[in-house]
Formats: sequence, structure tokens, C-alpha cells
Amino acid sequence: MIGIILTILVAAVHFYFLYLEMFKWEARRTRKAFGMSEELASQTVVMAANQGLYNGFLGAGLLVGMLTDNTSMVVFLLCCVIVAGVYALYCGIRAALFVQSIPAILALITIWMAL
Repeated sequence: MIGIILTILVAAVHFYFLYLEMFKWEARRTRKAFGMSEELASQTVVMAANQGLYNGFLGAGLLVGMLTDNTSMVVFLLCCVIVAGVYALYCGIRAALFVQSIPAILALITIWMAL
């Protein structure tokens, strides 16, 4: 049950990223969260929307994997989320470790323990 809750949390975070990146990229609060100037946000709005779409795919894939009881799919996508968070950390986005990678790692561990 904990693995399911954590996986839903990871999916929800990625749907929130979709919302920020596709619809609120140029908003002051979003720019502050991502450490961007108004100019940089306006220059990268299309790129961010594309990135948001991919985050939505991760969230949707996790939910579909859980609804269809496809553990392999859920494990694969959680691993993708972990790698994305580690890469973001490498790129200087420290919060990604706590927002993306750690919840995905905990979900992955609990799912493996249940197998």
C-alpha cells in the first residue's frame, strides 16, 4: 500500500510539473522556483512546454502501470524519474533530489519489497 501511495505522489508531482511548465512557465512564482529571469522564461517557453508534456507522460504512465497492474512498467518509469532527478541535481537543481528522486526511490524500494 505504501508503494502505491508513493507512486501516486510521484505521478502527482509530475502532473504538477506539467502544469508549471506548460501553463505557468512565465509566472513570477514559477520563475522564482526555477531560478529564472523573466527574459529567460520568455525565451524558453516552448522548450518548457515540451518538457512539461514529457513530465505528464511520466505521470500518466505511472498511473496506467498501476491501474493495469503492470509492475514492470511502474518500475521502469520510477527508474526514469530517479535518473531525471539525479541529472537535474547534476545540472544544479538541488531540489530535484528531494522532489523527484527520493520519493521515486522510496516507491521503488517498497514495490520491490512487496514482490
